[in-house]
Amino acid sequence: MSSNLLKLPDVTEPVTDADEEIFLVYTALNQKPLDLAGPDGFHGLGHVDSRKDTLSIRFELTAPSPPTPSSGTTEFKSASRSKGKSARRTRGEETPHVIEIELAQDKTALRSRKGDTGSVLWRASIALAQVILQQHRFPPSDPLVDKDLLRESHILELGAGTGLLSIALSACAKSYTATDIAPLLPLVRKNVALNFAGWTHNTRLPEGSPGSNISVEELDWETLLSLPPTGRSRYYPKPPEPNAKWDLVLIVDCIYHPSLLPALVETIETVSTAGKTWALVIVELRQEDVVREFLERLLNKGTWWLFRVDRLLDLPYVVWACQKYA
Repeated sequence: MSSNLLKLPDVTEPVTDADEEIFLVYTALNQKPLDLAGPDGFHGLGHVDSRKDTLSIRFELTAPSPPTPSSGTTEFKSASRSKGKSARRTRGEETPHVIEIELAQDKTALRSRKGDTGSVLWRASIALAQVILQQHRFPPSDPLVDKDLLRESHILELGAGTGLLSIALSACAKSYTATDIAPLLPLVRKNVALNFAGWTHNTRLPEGSPGSNISVEELDWETLLSLPPTGRSRYYPKPPEPNAKWDLVLIVDCIYHPSLLPALVETIETVSTAGKTWALVIVELRQEDVVREFLERLLNKGTWWLFRVDRLLDLPYVVWACQKYA
């Protein structure tokens, strides 16, 4: 798979200084008034609604409006009339393509299991899925992801939580492997099964059928970190295709606790292949020091190019595209 999977503007400059990057993104955040309270009343957190056992998530993908005619307006209208009723609906007026996903949450685990954050849905996952699905359905002139290359790509998600992204994005890729710690895997598998009839962890659906390319596997970052370097490569899940490497690693709203950062960064480093793997990091800006430490640790590896992707998501989200080069 080509390293051109992610398409960044030519003017994009790499991030080389964590302190400078933190200053820039948090200055922008502080200049924009935001209401960070969710419908469940929590402030400063990214839950969608932690009070509910199930959520219905709806993505509406709408064709962009066509350019407004200028000098050729009269000719355009005349030509349209000659085609009768079929010409009255322009591309921008097409009925939106709708994707609906049913998602279970484990709100009891959120409150009773120490350190649990993956048992409920977080807004960052919805925001990313909306953009990727929209660009995949109606490619803009400057998409973040090359649609054709993505179709042949193997995706690994770290900290998959409820599994929303695997359900939403699997149809866009060759394979999608959602990973998390062992206590969360039943919830992820339950949600995949809710949305793809016949899917089970031990049953393979017919190739090409919806959900057939989804795997749900354990990947505990702290377990990986505790292993000797020679043992780490045997621990983490591999793509289903023989000898394949991961093309894209997704890390969505996983940067929240400083104690997990060494293990997270080492996991990103271990599962990635130089010259091939892109890592897409999506952060909801909360604790400044935690985000700074993550950037410092990744940059200090000396094996990554790191680029901020502006205008893909609105604040309080920031997106970094990272490519391993050594």
